[in-house]
Amino acid sequence: MNFSAIWARIKQHPLSRVGPGLVTGVADDDPSGIVTYSQAGAQFGLNMLWTMPFAYPLMSTIQVLCARIGRVTGRGLSANMKLAFPPAVLIALVSILLIANVLNIAADIAAMGEVAQLVTGINWHIMTGVFVLLTLILQILIPYRHYVFFLKWLSLSLLAYGAVLFTVHVPWGEVVWKTFFPTITFNAASAAVVVGIFGTTISPYLFFWQASQEVEDMNLRHENSLLLGNAKEIHSELRRIQWDTWSGMLYSNVAAYCIILATAVTLHVVGIRDINTAAEAASALRPLAGEFAFMLFALGILGVGLMGVPVLAGSAAYALSEVFGWRSSLEDNAAQAGKFYAIIAISVLGALAIQYSPISPMKALFWSAVLNGVVAVPLMVAIMILSSRSSVMGPHVATLSMKILGWLATGFMAVAAVYMFVA
Repeated sequence: MNFSAIWARIKQHPLSRVGPGLVTGVADDDPSGIVTYSQAGAQFGLNMLWTMPFAYPLMSTIQVLCARIGRVTGRGLSANMKLAFPPAVLIALVSILLIANVLNIAADIAAMGEVAQLVTGINWHIMTGVFVLLTLILQILIPYRHYVFFLKWLSLSLLAYGAVLFTVHVPWGEVVWKTFFPTITFNAASAAVVVGIFGTTISPYLFFWQASQEVEDMNLRHENSLLLGNAKEIHSELRRIQWDTWSGMLYSNVAAYCIILATAVTLHVVGIRDINTAAEAASALRPLAGEFAFMLFALGILGVGLMGVPVLAGSAAYALSEVFGWRSSLEDNAAQAGKFYAIIAISVLGALAIQYSPISPMKALFWSAVLNGVVAVPLMVAIMILSSRSSVMGPHVATLSMKILGWLATGFMAVAAVYMFVA
């Protein structure tokens, strides 16, 4: 069998037919997110498991609304937000998003480099440079139709965190009980972890990425926006978005749940309560859960990092390019969409430069969280307004249940942002 035949068979695999929801969901569990979930499990044990089932419907609803905006209108989120924000406000919000994404990428590639050093013994600065070059080459040189296919296969890396649980003792009865009836005192420390978890789980860069990926997929299939579609196509596409996004976010949340659980039954049990980096979490697991668990955890970090970094860089490029009306598509080559790819390159190379600056990866992660907290709430308000306007969505406005869950998510994130600044 020749390569073309093998490639054709691979592309017929069910995984190749899932949409942007899967890639978006997995990108949410980037190395920075793994640090947050590991800290939650190490510090509070099983008592932070409740956050994942609580966050699941909230994040899923917001992402469904973003996907619907992109697919219904045939435009990305920034292009639609021009209708809700004055230009100066939108540019300010997107600029803050760009800075936050660069800082987040810096934290992610530092985590990947440190974990790769643990696995290979090669200096983490060298490994960080390798990962940066790899992501840039893949994103700039490979057309979207091929690139996104490999991203979907990288999503399998999240299975590593479920596999870790088979290498350690898990008191499943207590796990189920604590998931729904945790023992926790809401003080400054616990509130900070909850805010961190929700800030990591409901992230602005995911809003822009999923909306733009719906547009990319629509253009790749040579289809029209749903405002111009027939009744059968509209019904099919809206159902696909619903299924794809809720299943993708479920996959993401289950993986995050497994990370909290794995660190709770290992690190927390032996008194390791402070995790600052993904490499620390992996290293701490090694003597407690064994070499196999360590390798699974480490490879999971590298896999989701290779997804998270392109999504962070790509979402910033989509957002800024749409504000200024620049051509923005991963299907285009660098000559066709030079400014779009320049933003991607600047984002990733800027993050690499931070590795050699006085800014530590943990400080980069902290400021990324602060900036995301600044932009998340107004962006979510805009998403709720846009998705409810018939002038934007035609007859495909958000349903009542979407509005209730969406505004609940927005309110929760507003409270979290206020707490972050007060604290």
